[in-house]
Amino acid sequence: MTTTTSFSYELTSVSAFRDRAACERVRAIPRAVLERGEHPNTDFRISVIDDPAAFYGRFADDLVGRIVAARDAGEPFVAILPVGPVPQFALAARAINEQRISLRHVHTFNMDEYANDEGVTAPITWEGSFQRAMWQHFFDRIDPELRPPETQIHFPTSAAIGDYSARLEELGGADVCYGGIGWSGHIAFWEPHLGHEFEGDLDAYRAAGARTVELHPMTVMQNALHSFGGDWSWVPPKANTIGPREILGAKHRSFWLDGDLGGGHSWQRFIARLVAYGPVSEFVPGTILQETRTDYTLLGSVADDLAIDMA
Repeated sequence: MTTTTSFSYELTSVSAFRDRAACERVRAIPRAVLERGEHPNTDFRISVIDDPAAFYGRFADDLVGRIVAARDAGEPFVAILPVGPVPQFALAARAINEQRISLRHVHTFNMDEYANDEGVTAPITWEGSFQRAMWQHFFDRIDPELRPPETQIHFPTSAAIGDYSARLEELGGADVCYGGIGWSGHIAFWEPHLGHEFEGDLDAYRAAGARTVELHPMTVMQNALHSFGGDWSWVPPKANTIGPREILGAKHRSFWLDGDLGGGHSWQRFIARLVAYGPVSEFVPGTILQETRTDYTLLGSVADDLAIDMA
């Protein structure tokens, strides 16, 4: 039987965030703290749902409920949508069809889309396209007479990215921004290394809008694992994405973390804690959510305590 000893080393150079003490502090946060929803900002509301079916059902109910509330108020509904996770979209589409909810008042703006090395976005015909995924998992599942007009369904393509922020703001900004948190701490594809260009100016960082970006290495690996069969060579090098401006400009934020690998393992346990409890930093993009009104919902396996498991 060996005893545990200390072992010192610098953080890997792939990480733009270099605060080891903060990493060690959030790593030690137990599940019980997350379950109680403890946070200095009472508008940053943390909850934990253990059952995946209930998790995705709650996500779908949130989306459909906001659509219906806007309809009943006679107001347009503007939403920023992610591609993943996707199970909630099929559930939402089914509820929309069953309840005969017209989406004529709905405007959607997808967070991001892959791009090649020249910044040209993937066509909808490419199997990895986010446009393709949204139509397959959501819009095509809604009865045609209930769908929003196609002119109200927006994607950050090469043709659209130049005025993507402006088009969203012309509608008064999003009523809600849905999303998740990447392994690197990104929101949409707004990556940690982009923080270097702001030189500590968080106000300028918060005002940065939609653009084409180079994907962070951790993002390439994460997306290779969950979407490309582990093949990192299949993941495009760039993407078009919304920025902090669109996220913070939304009236509300609803983030859902479901990074489960099965067998009790989750890649998202650490980054979920760093985003929620670490210092607000341009090198961990998701930390800007701490300053706002945000619902932050974790699948149970994401909330579980961190530990080294060599079994």
